[in-house]
Amino acid sequence: MFLIDSHCHLDRLNYNLPLENIEDVLKKSYQNHVKNFLTVSTCISNFYNIKKLFKKYNTIFYSCGVHPLNCKKELNLFHTIENLSNEIKKLSCIKDVIALGETGLDYYYSSDTKKIQQDFFREHIRVAIKLKKPIIVHSRNASEDTIKILQEENAEKCKGVLHSFTGDYNTACKLLDLGFYISCSGIITFKNSLELCKTIRKIPLNRLLIETDSPYLSPAPYRGKGNQPAYLFYIAEYLSILKEIDIHALGHITTSNFRTLFNI
Repeated sequence: MFLIDSHCHLDRLNYNLPLENIEDVLKKSYQNHVKNFLTVSTCISNFYNIKKLFKKYNTIFYSCGVHPLNCKKELNLFHTIENLSNEIKKLSCIKDVIALGETGLDYYYSSDTKKIQQDFFREHIRVAIKLKKPIIVHSRNASEDTIKILQEENAEKCKGVLHSFTGDYNTACKLLDLGFYISCSGIITFKNSLELCKTIRKIPLNRLLIETDSPYLSPAPYRGKGNQPAYLFYIAEYLSILKEIDIHALGHITTSNFRTLFNI
């Protein structure tokens, strides 16, 4: 079986206990059939850090972009969105950088920066279209504006994935119409996610990805503890039950979906 963690933050894992180092992370992941990883950047300095830390590992892919909660900080550093955009363009051409992001909108923690977040989100989409690379989208308490901007910026030209999806079926359909994929995280294993699971059951298998978003969102039975890519197995197992499909077949399909979206 072959599983790909389509969204994780390898630099943020707890490297004290129970994980010793990145080799330990990879070893535990391989034992649970997780063979490839997309480690996602949240700001420019974060991208430089993860590329430096993990450059010798050929099973790790990268994204480059600015998380919506980091927009204000990055604007202070780069002064203009144009300067930041040029930096993202440059870095996104580096080997093994397969996507832009994570970008998007987060009104849960920071509703006072809506305009900056929206401007950054639009610019990420425009750059992605120019570079012909997909985008990784973060959306929290902002489904309506997220879809609106994706539609207005013609994001179907670059496509992408809505990571750690928690939306309703109507939102899912609009994403699918744009050619986007939907990624399932450990949230689907939570007891209070019954409505989400009903939605996931309706989404075509050929448009689903799986992710840990580690070190966040640990799936059951590890909820409340630090997450790691090895736990992707439990997300895949739960999703296979939801979709009434053998877990090996699910692994094959989600791996194929990942390779199709990210052109690898």
